[in-house]
Amino acid sequence: MHKIGRTVKRRRKQQKTDYKARLGLLKSEKLRLIIRKSNKFVVMQIVESEIAQDKVLFSVTSKDLLKLGWPKEKEGSLKSLPACYLTGILLGKKVKGKEVVLDLGLQRNIHKGRIYAALKGAIEGGIKINFDEETLPSDEMLERNEKIKDIVKKIKEKI
Repeated sequence: MHKIGRTVKRRRKQQKTDYKARLGLLKSEKLRLIIRKSNKFVVMQIVESEIAQDKVLFSVTSKDLLKLGWPKEKEGSLKSLPACYLTGILLGKKVKGKEVVLDLGLQRNIHKGRIYAALKGAIEGGIKINFDEETLPSDEMLERNEKIKDIVKKIKEKI
């Protein structure tokens, strides 16, 4: 039950913002690593917060993998575990050495999932972040698909 006289914030009602978690992230005063999944792609951003506004410093999507050799016929798999991992490496190489905090937003926290595959790539790319080794997918999980395994190796060498 809601308390009388209290209104629920619009973005909370739309299930877009968890204000309590956001306040905790903003108090850390570190850059935020934002990882979002859509139905087709993965988007990763490094964001800096100033007063009440967010400023995107670096941004990468899994769509960028198409330019690096990801086959057009496999375009539907740009949200797969290997694609998320490579997207993370791509962002990590752009940012190199920045210390960030992970911002999951309202997404479900699924260990060894796509978000954590992207996080693993970002860490291997050179981003500094506190994490639990248990949450990251293993190399065997990333290389499970034989068809994409060779593609991942080629793109990883190009990055």
